[in-house]
Amino acid sequence: MPFTGKATSSAGTTLPEIAEHVADLVAIAAATETPLLDLLGDPSRPARSVIHEWLEDAPLPNTGIVESYADPDSLNVEDGSPFRVNDHIRVGTSTEVMRIDAISGTELQVTRGFGGTAEGSDPAAGDIVTIIGNPTIEGADADVSRFTTRTRVSNVTQIFAATVEVSGSELAVNQLGVKDEMDYQKAMRLRELLRDLENSVINGAADDTTPGGSADTPRSMRGIIASIQSHRFAPGVDDFPADTTLTEQQLNLALRTIWEGGGTGVDLIVVGGRQKRAINGFITSNRRYFNSTESYRDMVSAYESDFGVCRVVLSRHVPPGAVLLLDSARIGVLPLAGRSFQFKPLSRTGDRESGQVIGEYTLELRNEGAHGLITGLAA
Repeated sequence: MPFTGKATSSAGTTLPEIAEHVADLVAIAAATETPLLDLLGDPSRPARSVIHEWLEDAPLPNTGIVESYADPDSLNVEDGSPFRVNDHIRVGTSTEVMRIDAISGTELQVTRGFGGTAEGSDPAAGDIVTIIGNPTIEGADADVSRFTTRTRVSNVTQIFAATVEVSGSELAVNQLGVKDEMDYQKAMRLRELLRDLENSVINGAADDTTPGGSADTPRSMRGIIASIQSHRFAPGVDDFPADTTLTEQQLNLALRTIWEGGGTGVDLIVVGGRQKRAINGFITSNRRYFNSTESYRDMVSAYESDFGVCRVVLSRHVPPGAVLLLDSARIGVLPLAGRSFQFKPLSRTGDRESGQVIGEYTLELRNEGAHGLITGLAA
């Protein structure tokens, strides 16, 4: 049957023309999805204060950095505190094992080629010194105890609110596509606030001068991008490949660096549309199609490397030139206790019903060194 532009009944007869017909449905075209929040899921506990704190710790360091080397076998390092007499160490990429015979501040007296290992080239400034282990003499007195100090990390809760107001007339009449105007407005404002919450979780910045807020300054939480400091990468900076279009070499180097720094659980790569297309392009050269192929697939939903399996998540809130490398087990978006999103009616001051959709949340990003951020890519 040719297209006539008129609706037909199930029997195939043309329906009579009417003056006006509006479908009982309101079509909404809006960017309100929250893929990162959906993936992280609900937290196991709420925040208990508007200044939310947690404790972090790290093992004693087992590496140092060479400052200089001088014969006879004197190795100067930037910080001598990680090292002990009898430590076996390895410098740079060499397989040579050295033994520390004496320590004076930042100067280490070493025996080169310990245990018959082949001597490599002399250590150079900037080389990484790795402690292999510390053999202990049988029957020796206990060594001086060493320990790390736990640190307190904090973030503040941020209030997300939107006012809803519906007149008495709107409540009384029949609305097209809407059974209850107040419920509809509540649902719309909640969608918007959830969108803003995800955006703040990614891009939020805390007020340095008044972090706890004041009568004139609202509290604002520190987001993921602002929280990551240890592993930030940019094209052409500190030997990071200079390509401004994301490459697999760059992604692998970033994941490896996080892994070498102690992060072992990166399982999320969160990107915007431009960088998602760049990741999809990693498989272009390996794509094969045959005569029977009727669909074209050009999407990478997971990236598996030597340093973990990462789900690739597309979020429109990530800046176009950025890539987030996250350990989801160390991230939580927590409501303040009793302050998850809810509707609170406001007092009536006229012929209208009004209320407020409100919630208060904070980001808990534990061990920021377990995450990474690439910026400066082509946007």
